[in-house]
Amino acid sequence: MSDRIRSGVVLIHSNDIHSRLENAAKIAAFIAEERRFAGSDRVIAVDCGDHMDRMRVETEGSDGIVNVELLNAAGYEAVTLGNNEGLTYSYRAIAEAYASRAKFAVVCANMKIAATGEPPEWLLPSTVIEKNGLRLGFIGVTAAFSEFYSLLGWESTDPFEAIREQAALLRGCADVIVVMSHLGIASDRQIAERVGGIDLILGAHTHHLLEEPLVIGGTTICAAGKYGEYVGRVEIGLDPISARPVFRAACVPTAAMAEHPEAAAIIGGFREAGARRLSRVIARLDAPLPASAERETPLGNLLAAGLRGWTDADIGIVNAGQLLGGLAQGDVTAGELHALCPSPINPCRMLIAGKHIRAALEQSLLPEFIRKPIKGYGFRGEVLGTLAVDGMTVEYDSSRPAMERITEARVNGEPLDDEALYAVGSIDMFSFKAGYETLASAESVQYYLPEFIRDVIASQLQNREALEDCGLKRFTDRFALRG
Repeated sequence: MSDRIRSGVVLIHSNDIHSRLENAAKIAAFIAEERRFAGSDRVIAVDCGDHMDRMRVETEGSDGIVNVELLNAAGYEAVTLGNNEGLTYSYRAIAEAYASRAKFAVVCANMKIAATGEPPEWLLPSTVIEKNGLRLGFIGVTAAFSEFYSLLGWESTDPFEAIREQAALLRGCADVIVVMSHLGIASDRQIAERVGGIDLILGAHTHHLLEEPLVIGGTTICAAGKYGEYVGRVEIGLDPISARPVFRAACVPTAAMAEHPEAAAIIGGFREAGARRLSRVIARLDAPLPASAERETPLGNLLAAGLRGWTDADIGIVNAGQLLGGLAQGDVTAGELHALCPSPINPCRMLIAGKHIRAALEQSLLPEFIRKPIKGYGFRGEVLGTLAVDGMTVEYDSSRPAMERITEARVNGEPLDDEALYAVGSIDMFSFKAGYETLASAESVQYYLPEFIRDVIASQLQNREALEDCGLKRFTDRFALRG
């Protein structure tokens, strides 16, 4: 190790932990050890977003406060917002988590309050942290899902312009300019190529692991993968001749690390509190509601009907893989709904041609679609599953060739018209061309935030008529009847 790096600082960075809280506790122990060895005046810890994920009971039960407390306890000094923070919580909830509790700077240059055009008081566009005589300027940016953020009261702006603006402001007061990017590897490359004066990019969002940093021009790019399976470590110094920053970067696996005791205690406390909060009874069922990814079931039908009603549509369509289990007779708690439908997926209303609906229905009869693994897009299940529908009936012949099995499809009693446009209540995942890709061919899409599809199920469980109708068959296999 060169003397010029030895005399600098150590930057620890994490990203896309997605509430793998035990790994966050391991990273806390790693940060504590680095501070013990190098001294607190030489170590900085930052997180690049998606620390929160509402699939976890502790996060769901505390509205993300457990994540903030873990970041506090580990001594993080700056974090940026990922889409899991910004899009899965209301503005009020995310402000409550950060504004009164965070002991670190929350940094994001391309997020503003829509009503004012200004960032909230608790959100900084950039910050300068000085360690061991070295001034590091941090700029945070997050993926600009403008259409979604506008529904939550946010205005998300061009991250590249935001970086340029903040970099210009920081040049006179920072020795090293660092971008905490929740944009993805492709955008990180573009920042390095198109935005001057950026020394270091810490990446996130696309879960990319750079065990060796990328160097593009004068910019170094690092990233530590996903779920806290690795933690990034960058030694930073200044070249004594050029005064340019010098980096030595690596990603350290966390599997063999011990959890920090204080962090483990925080997790345990919030686990108990989360379980108590989610124990509230949502409904009482007179009969069970089974679910299956592979076939039509009452709970799948109930969700499809709920999406149809929620969005005031002609048809409801959802993949059965969203449901990780069924509901037993008796009391149904918020925790049970969270466990069987943990995905942060929102309802949407599509205007889409009948031919695209027909193609998706044909695909939903095929094992390669039913059992197709899906990753990302907010999905927290295992496989895509068949389609559940409402507002229509489908007759098919399973002995016929693939994609030619449907013999009749009707929408509210009328034949499905391939050229007609239908309003379909569905899920945002399909609009991203995930799973049943023909459903992304909509003429228009309207999204509903901040509600999740488990909120739709909760509403349906209060609807006596919906509970009676969900047992009615929507799909009929004529070949099976002949057999």
